[in-house]
Amino acid sequence: MSVLVSTVMMATLVVGPFYLSRALGLDATRVGLVLSIGPLAAGLTGVPAGRLADSFGAQRMTIVGLSGIAAGSLCLSFIPAALGTIGYIAPIVVLTACYALFQTANNTEVMTDIRPDQRGVISGMLNLSRNLGLITGASVMGAVFSLGSETVNVTTAHPEVVATGMRVTFTVAAMLSVVALALAFGSRGARRSRASATSRSRRQSAPM
Repeated sequence: MSVLVSTVMMATLVVGPFYLSRALGLDATRVGLVLSIGPLAAGLTGVPAGRLADSFGAQRMTIVGLSGIAAGSLCLSFIPAALGTIGYIAPIVVLTACYALFQTANNTEVMTDIRPDQRGVISGMLNLSRNLGLITGASVMGAVFSLGSETVNVTTAHPEVVATGMRVTFTVAAMLSVVALALAFGSRGARRSRASATSRSRRQSAPM
């Protein structure tokens, strides 16, 4: 799940500047300002996300976060350039805020379920999964954007062509988010099955 989500998030940084500058016609300063809104939303969501995970459970908030990421990606895959900057910012805020919620809840769930002697290894694997996702997002999703734009040089492409490439990229991102969501539901079901089996085993081994 962490690899897939990081791939989606990196796509926003790869595709966003081209869409904002080529399709929406923003200058470098305004592109930078718009791009800063996503990280700002994620940063401001950090502490509330932790409280939500503690209050409602890490598993539940992991699913909520993934659902928001999928919804934000889906909106970006349909968004018309006519909506302008606001039409881009709104889904990005949803996507990045839900990313912060997912990361908090997922990390909490993973680190709670392990033995003390495994914490270092598991922390390293979480870090590795994020880095793998960022690499995949920069390379694979960048290639998807280029193929979706049907052009070799995106910097000189027609605005509508760039907008089409952005929509194709986030269609793929939405699919990846749905796969991550399916994994979350599968993990939840597996945990419930293990808990039920453990409970039955304890009842059977209890003295009469």
